Amino acid sequence: MISSGSRPFLSRTAELAAIDRTLHSASAGRGGALVIRGEAGIGKTELLERALDRVPGLRRLRAVGREFENELPFTGLHDLCRPLLTRLEALPGPQRTALEVAFALSDGATPDRFRVGLAVLGLLSAAAREEPIVCVIDDWQWLDHASAQVMAFVARRVEHDPIAFLIASRDTGETATFDGLPVLTLTGLGGQDALALLTSASHTPLDQRIRDQILAEARGNPLALLELPRTMGPAELTGDFDLLTTPPVPARVEAGYRELLASLPENARWLLLLAAAEPLGDPVLLWRAAERLGIGADAAGPAEAARLLEIGVRTRFRHPLVRSAIYRAASPEERRTAHGALAEATDPVADPDRRTWHRAQSVLLPDEDIAAELEHAAARASARGGIAAAAGLLERATALTADPDHRAERALSAARYHYWAGAPGAAAALLATAEAGPSDDRRQAFIELLAAQISIHSGPGVKDPAPLLQAARRLEAYDRPMARQISIEAYVVAMRAGRLGPPGLEAETARRLATMLEDAPAQSPTLSDLLLEALITRATKGHVAAIPPLRRAVGAFLAETETDWRYNWLSLACAMAMDLWDHDGWRTLAERQVRLNRRAGTLLTLPSALHYRAYAHVLSGEFGAAEALIAEALAIDVTGNQTGPPFGDLALRAWRGDQKGTAALAERVAAPARERGEGHNLSVIDGANAVLYNGLGHYDAAYEAATEVCADDGLGFFSFVPSELIEAAARTGRHRLAEPVLREFVERTDASGTDLALGLQAYARALLTEGSGAEDLYREAIDRLARTDTAAYLARAHLVYGEWLSRETRRGDAQVQLCIAYEKLSAMGAAAFAERAARELSACGVRPPRSAATRLRSRVADSEPADESLAALTDREREVLTLLASGLSNSEIAAALVISHETVKTYVSRILTKLDLRDRVQAVVFAYRIGLVSPDGWPGCPGRSVPRAAAARPRSSRAAERPPGSHGCTLKPLPDDLRFSP
Repeated sequence: MISSGSRPFLSRTAELAAIDRTLHSASAGRGGALVIRGEAGIGKTELLERALDRVPGLRRLRAVGREFENELPFTGLHDLCRPLLTRLEALPGPQRTALEVAFALSDGATPDRFRVGLAVLGLLSAAAREEPIVCVIDDWQWLDHASAQVMAFVARRVEHDPIAFLIASRDTGETATFDGLPVLTLTGLGGQDALALLTSASHTPLDQRIRDQILAEARGNPLALLELPRTMGPAELTGDFDLLTTPPVPARVEAGYRELLASLPENARWLLLLAAAEPLGDPVLLWRAAERLGIGADAAGPAEAARLLEIGVRTRFRHPLVRSAIYRAASPEERRTAHGALAEATDPVADPDRRTWHRAQSVLLPDEDIAAELEHAAARASARGGIAAAAGLLERATALTADPDHRAERALSAARYHYWAGAPGAAAALLATAEAGPSDDRRQAFIELLAAQISIHSGPGVKDPAPLLQAARRLEAYDRPMARQISIEAYVVAMRAGRLGPPGLEAETARRLATMLEDAPAQSPTLSDLLLEALITRATKGHVAAIPPLRRAVGAFLAETETDWRYNWLSLACAMAMDLWDHDGWRTLAERQVRLNRRAGTLLTLPSALHYRAYAHVLSGEFGAAEALIAEALAIDVTGNQTGPPFGDLALRAWRGDQKGTAALAERVAAPARERGEGHNLSVIDGANAVLYNGLGHYDAAYEAATEVCADDGLGFFSFVPSELIEAAARTGRHRLAEPVLREFVERTDASGTDLALGLQAYARALLTEGSGAEDLYREAIDRLARTDTAAYLARAHLVYGEWLSRETRRGDAQVQLCIAYEKLSAMGAAAFAERAARELSACGVRPPRSAATRLRSRVADSEPADESLAALTDREREVLTLLASGLSNSEIAAALVISHETVKTYVSRILTKLDLRDRVQAVVFAYRIGLVSPDGWPGCPGRSVPRAAAARPRSSRAAERPPGSHGCTLKPLPDDLRFSP
């Protein structure tokens, strides 16, 4: 935006201060981002420029979204990174390759978006070590989707580098893109400031009524206040002004630019049109195109004198609305002429896609050569990960195709890409074009498939899988692998309906699929066939009968290579491994699913993959690893994760005993699940609540939640719920009600035969067994679970065994088991279950030990902030601050709170920023000043020193790393800080 000169900059003191803080924090080494949002003309660009001038010493990297370039992937990102491309050689090979392919510097497969993001982060971090950097992105709403996705990814990860991101975007109503980033919303100027700005822009007397009308219409919009008086004649300014007939802002502002444009010489108007149609801002290209239209350098004078355009190192419009107004003011024929000149001026070797795009805009009638070029350009865009760009190019190719058959095929391809890009409306419109083409059974089958997918994945209510089943049946003759995939998709639709769907929907869908498979049997079963066999058998013949096909499907996935589409159904394979109580297989498949999603750049499905892996870590007692994966899923998942609920997050909160956190997340998941008719998600919530309430000792609530889940009998997660129901039933006197569930559970776990299955079976049977027989079952549960990598269930087995021993008045034996349970549960962070162990120890006449993390959590939960400044910190940030101030290193804090080292660094950075502290020394001084810690040692424990050894103690290793013959049951002397006496 061209500077407004000496005009006063009004009502933006607070906004400037917010940007100042972001920039100063980056200068001090603590990076961050700030999104400035507001309507067109509200002053976003001017605010950025003023703020940048106030904080010198930062290197500025810029990118600007361009309305006419948003179909070309990674163009905005290329603008931002262009000054740093000389550093590419320093990047790791895979990251460098991904970025080179994205920027069309080399050929290759579709770049991994995750690696592209890491590459950009690496470039910025390396450059920032020499000089702090501010990345300024203006007109974000017009960035191509690929650039916006990667930039948002990077902006969320610069907290440990001297890098600031300032993002200016129109307020389009879309907020998901900026999830996790602070947002500063600009509103209109206040009444007095708006009047002052209007007065400064008016050179003729203003009638008071007209002045009030202008102020009312502009609503404080600075651009409108400056431009509206210029578009009005003296008569209007002195009273002849009809507000009811004037176009709204910004349409009226654009109309004013068009009037100004009409007063310029013809060659100046043509130069402006060329600049408006050329999104790169390349003056060399602009003048080459102008030369082809016979326009000389003298055309620039009137355009610059009117303050519409600047031509320097880059061409720059006074405001984005100027570009839009100029382009829209031109006739269609004039636009085509401009694009034709730009196409001729564009190097076909260096930039073939942009040349093709200009050529496509330069013609009115169908042109097969250009349509074919667009098709090739779409393939290249898709290979670079530009799905939306490919959709737009194919749509234009469709419009330029005369042959009805080719037109229908290109329309179908464009519709597919629009659907994959998340634009079902555009896809539906193109489907109508495809359907209008010549009769073709194969094409019609794919049209019906896409129509079914659009119908199922849009709109509220329970979805009917029947259209997908019909499409799959029709596709069998043309594309058998695709037909199998669609069959699985149909089953998943029925499965997700769960309790909200019609009774028997899943079983009926399975029976219809079985009939289809019988009609077209597979000669050599594929992974899809194996999945379908397992799903159909489970739904029609029961879980026990399904164990062999479930094993075959999981085994095939474990043995399969990682080279094609199969990551699409790895989530189902993970769920099947869970159904078999095969924790190692589940964990392996989950890790592979994350790896393949990252490699393919499928950020839409990566969050679900991360949650599968996080859940596996939760059962291993590795809550810190799970938390890191969940944080990554949250950072990536800016669309709300349409592939399933955040089950890993729900499980972690439940196992930690975080009642408020679990309830809050469950509420966020439940509302959209009910709206979309996805009862499966409600069962996931109830499964988490069963664990939560058993930990808290709210056994009636646990029983009710688990009963809902067991009635649904869903695939995967729900295999772990029967033991929760049986535990709750045993604690509430519902033994008879639990016996049918136990019988079914015993049959299923016997058929599975894994140590995890049989360990949980012994756990459940022990809870409902009276007398001495219970002890053998408790010991068996501990022995079998010790052979697995499910430390969370092993710890709970020690807990329930200790509780049973306590009821049998064997206090000495109970103390041993309860102490083991308490130590394990506390170490992993299962606070509610640890408290259960502590209460039982108290009942045995023993003072429960309190780990550093437990003491700190207690103080945080039971006390008010010692200083108003602490109100800005979360509970976890206050924990970290207290440990930091007590002298612990990041590694020791990580061990004490059972989180990752990187997570601790993130918390420390946030604490310093929120409290406006420079470094850790100031943080320590602050904590002592407000009484959060004292010189005597731990809060609430006067005179006790900081237990460094306990804080730094590593978590127990995985079962696979234990010495041969060791089941983890050997009792060892407790460390000094965990010893206690009656």
